[in-house]
Amino acid sequence: MKATEVLADAYGRVREVVHEVLDGLSAEELNARVDPAANSVAWLVWHLTRVQDDHVADAAGLEQVWRAGGWAERFALPLPAGATGYGHTAREVGKVRVESAELLLGYHDAVHEQTLRFVRGLGADDLGRVVDERWDPPVTLGTRLVSVLADDLQHAGQAAFARGVLERR
Repeated sequence: MKATEVLADAYGRVREVVHEVLDGLSAEELNARVDPAANSVAWLVWHLTRVQDDHVADAAGLEQVWRAGGWAERFALPLPAGATGYGHTAREVGKVRVESAELLLGYHDAVHEQTLRFVRGLGADDLGRVVDERWDPPVTLGTRLVSVLADDLQHAGQAAFARGVLERR
Protein backbone atom coordinates (compact mmCIF):
# COMPACT_ATOMS: atom_id res chain seq x y z
CA MET A 1 0.00 0.00 0.00
CA LYS A 2 1.37 3.41 -0.95
CA ALA A 3 1.61 6.24 1.58
CA THR A 4 -0.84 8.27 -0.47
CA GLU A 5 -3.40 5.45 -0.23
CA VAL A 6 -3.00 5.44 3.55
CA LEU A 7 -3.56 9.20 3.63
CA ALA A 8 -6.63 8.93 1.39
CA ASP A 9 -8.05 6.22 3.65
CA ALA A 10 -7.40 8.32 6.76
CA TYR A 11 -9.13 11.40 5.30
CA GLY A 12 -12.02 9.11 4.37
CA ARG A 13 -12.32 8.11 8.01
CA VAL A 14 -12.58 11.76 9.04
CA ARG A 15 -15.41 12.16 6.52
CA GLU A 16 -17.20 9.10 7.94
CA VAL A 17 -17.08 10.49 11.49
CA VAL A 18 -18.30 13.90 10.32
CA HIS A 19 -21.26 12.28 8.56
CA GLU A 20 -22.09 10.15 11.61
CA VAL A 21 -21.89 13.12 13.97
CA LEU A 22 -24.11 15.36 11.86
CA ASP A 23 -26.71 12.73 10.94
CA GLY A 24 -30.16 13.88 12.01
CA LEU A 25 -29.08 16.89 14.08
CA SER A 26 -31.39 19.90 14.14
CA ALA A 27 -30.11 23.47 13.90
CA GLU A 28 -30.67 23.83 17.64
CA GLU A 29 -28.53 20.75 18.36
CA LEU A 30 -25.82 21.80 15.89
CA ASN A 31 -25.42 25.18 17.55
CA ALA A 32 -25.91 24.13 21.19
CA ARG A 33 -22.97 24.39 23.57
CA VAL A 34 -22.64 22.18 26.63
CA ASP A 35 -21.53 25.30 28.53
CA PRO A 36 -20.99 28.94 27.49
CA ALA A 37 -17.28 28.45 26.76
CA ALA A 38 -17.61 25.12 24.92
CA ASN A 39 -17.42 24.56 21.18
CA SER A 40 -20.63 23.58 19.40
CA VAL A 41 -20.84 20.63 17.02
CA ALA A 42 -21.31 23.16 14.20
CA TRP A 43 -18.17 25.08 15.15
CA LEU A 44 -16.09 21.91 15.52
CA VAL A 45 -17.07 20.55 12.10
CA TRP A 46 -16.75 23.96 10.44
CA HIS A 47 -13.33 24.48 12.02
CA LEU A 48 -11.90 21.06 11.15
CA THR A 49 -13.10 21.53 7.58
CA ARG A 50 -11.76 25.09 7.31
CA VAL A 51 -8.33 24.02 8.58
CA GLN A 52 -8.22 21.10 6.13
CA ASP A 53 -9.32 23.40 3.30
CA ASP A 54 -6.80 26.11 4.23
CA HIS A 55 -3.80 23.85 4.77
CA VAL A 56 -4.33 21.45 1.88
CA ALA A 57 -5.11 24.24 -0.59
CA ASP A 58 -1.96 26.07 0.48
CA ALA A 59 0.22 22.96 0.15
CA ALA A 60 -1.36 22.09 -3.22
CA GLY A 61 -1.19 25.62 -4.63
CA LEU A 62 -4.97 25.62 -5.06
CA GLU A 63 -7.71 28.08 -4.18
CA GLN A 64 -9.62 27.20 -1.04
CA VAL A 65 -12.97 25.51 -1.61
CA TRP A 66 -14.38 28.03 0.92
CA ARG A 67 -13.94 30.83 -1.61
CA ALA A 68 -13.91 29.00 -4.94
CA GLY A 69 -17.09 27.06 -4.20
CA GLY A 70 -19.03 30.00 -2.78
CA TRP A 71 -19.19 28.46 0.69
CA ALA A 72 -18.19 31.68 2.45
CA GLU A 73 -21.30 33.34 1.00
CA ARG A 74 -23.55 30.37 1.82
CA PHE A 75 -22.43 30.29 5.45
CA ALA A 76 -22.52 34.10 5.71
CA LEU A 77 -20.70 34.08 9.03
CA PRO A 78 -20.00 37.39 10.80
CA LEU A 79 -16.26 36.65 10.76
CA PRO A 80 -13.32 37.68 8.57
CA ALA A 81 -13.45 35.87 5.22
CA GLY A 82 -10.23 33.96 5.89
CA ALA A 83 -11.15 32.79 9.40
CA THR A 84 -10.53 29.13 10.12
CA GLY A 85 -11.40 29.11 13.81
CA TYR A 86 -7.78 28.90 14.93
CA GLY A 87 -7.45 30.89 18.15
CA HIS A 88 -11.16 31.67 18.37
CA THR A 89 -12.47 33.01 21.65
CA ALA A 90 -15.71 31.68 23.14
CA ARG A 91 -17.46 34.76 21.72
CA GLU A 92 -16.14 34.05 18.20
CA VAL A 93 -17.13 30.39 18.51
CA GLY A 94 -20.67 31.59 19.20
CA LYS A 95 -20.71 33.45 15.89
CA VAL A 96 -20.46 30.18 13.95
CA ARG A 97 -24.11 29.26 13.67
CA VAL A 98 -25.52 27.10 10.91
CA GLU A 99 -29.10 26.26 10.08
CA SER A 100 -28.61 22.76 8.71
CA ALA A 101 -26.29 19.81 8.81
CA GLU A 102 -26.56 19.70 5.02
CA LEU A 103 -24.64 22.97 4.73
CA LEU A 104 -21.78 21.62 6.83
CA LEU A 105 -21.83 18.28 4.99
CA GLY A 106 -21.80 19.97 1.60
CA TYR A 107 -18.77 22.04 2.48
CA HIS A 108 -16.96 19.16 4.17
CA ASP A 109 -17.59 16.82 1.22
CA ALA A 110 -16.34 19.44 -1.26
CA VAL A 111 -13.13 19.90 0.77
CA HIS A 112 -12.77 16.14 1.10
CA GLU A 113 -12.98 15.72 -2.68
CA GLN A 114 -10.34 18.39 -3.30
CA THR A 115 -8.12 16.78 -0.66
CA LEU A 116 -8.47 13.33 -2.24
CA ARG A 117 -7.72 14.61 -5.75
CA PHE A 118 -4.55 16.22 -4.43
CA VAL A 119 -3.41 13.31 -2.24
CA ARG A 120 -4.07 10.66 -4.89
CA GLY A 121 -1.96 12.62 -7.38
CA LEU A 122 1.10 12.65 -5.14
CA GLY A 123 4.17 10.49 -5.46
CA ALA A 124 6.22 9.25 -2.52
CA ASP A 125 8.90 11.86 -3.21
CA ASP A 126 6.34 14.67 -2.95
CA LEU A 127 5.75 13.97 0.74
CA GLY A 128 9.27 15.15 1.58
CA ARG A 129 8.78 18.57 -0.05
CA VAL A 130 9.08 21.45 2.42
CA VAL A 131 5.83 23.43 2.57
CA ASP A 132 6.46 25.69 5.58
CA GLU A 133 9.87 27.05 6.54
CA ARG A 134 8.59 29.02 9.56
CA TRP A 135 9.24 26.01 11.80
CA ASP A 136 12.45 24.33 12.95
CA PRO A 137 12.70 21.83 11.43
CA PRO A 138 10.79 23.00 8.36
CA VAL A 139 7.45 21.27 7.76
CA THR A 140 7.24 18.76 4.92
CA LEU A 141 4.09 18.00 2.95
CA GLY A 142 3.82 14.58 4.60
CA THR A 143 4.04 16.14 8.05
CA ARG A 144 1.48 18.80 7.17
CA LEU A 145 -1.02 16.24 5.84
CA VAL A 146 -0.63 14.09 8.97
CA SER A 147 -0.92 17.16 11.20
CA VAL A 148 -4.21 18.12 9.53
CA LEU A 149 -5.45 14.54 9.95
CA ALA A 150 -4.58 14.53 13.64
CA ASP A 151 -6.36 17.85 14.18
CA ASP A 152 -9.39 16.73 12.17
CA LEU A 153 -9.74 13.45 14.07
CA GLN A 154 -9.47 15.19 17.43
CA HIS A 155 -12.16 17.72 16.52
CA ALA A 156 -14.40 15.06 14.97
CA GLY A 157 -14.12 13.08 18.21
CA GLN A 158 -14.92 16.21 20.22
CA ALA A 159 -17.99 16.79 18.04
CA ALA A 160 -19.11 13.19 18.64
CA PHE A 161 -18.64 13.67 22.38
CA ALA A 162 -20.57 16.95 22.36
CA ARG A 163 -23.39 15.29 20.42
CA GLY A 164 -23.52 12.47 22.96
CA VAL A 165 -23.71 14.90 25.87
CA LEU A 166 -26.46 16.90 24.16
CA GLU A 167 -28.47 13.76 23.41
CA ARG A 168 -28.37 12.68 27.05
CA ARG A 169 -29.65 16.03 28.34
